[in-house]
Amino acid sequence: MKKISLISAILSLSALQAANAADGVINFTGNITGTACVVDTTAIAQPVELGTVSATAFSGGNGATAASKRFNILLKSCPESISSASVRFDGITHAANPSILALNNGQTATNVGVAIYEQDNSTLIPVGSASSSITLQEDVDNTLTYFAKYMATGAVGAGTVNSSTAFTVTYQ
Repeated sequence: MKKISLISAILSLSALQAANAADGVINFTGNITGTACVVDTTAIAQPVELGTVSATAFSGGNGATAASKRFNILLKSCPESISSASVRFDGITHAANPSILALNNGQTATNVGVAIYEQDNSTLIPVGSASSSITLQEDVDNTLTYFAKYMATGAVGAGTVNSSTAFTVTYQ
């Protein structure tokens, strides 16, 4: 009986090994830089005032935008080893449109969020996605320009509209 148990245990172990066989390989590659650009302190917690806009400004309904405001992220002291950068904006996404930012808790406007656009002011940067890559120059201030706009997700209702995003600079 002990031999049958031993043989059964050996067969079970060999079956487990076959079940865990690899189907492929994933190779991770990358670089580590000694230094990165310095994000100017004015960009770290900057306010962007979108202002007061009438609900009638969104007459186009879902997807209509209003109050385009430019904001910049300034990168300084970029080393020669870094040739370009992109920015990812993160935050709580709007339930009706996950490409835009939801309003902060306690805000009273309805069916509206904040959308972030590339420097052309027409290409939406979905929340959680990287912006277009910008070529950086060594030893000069590099200004990355973006735009924020209110965006309707339905018939906009009046109220307060505050939102926020975190940003991460990714270097290439």
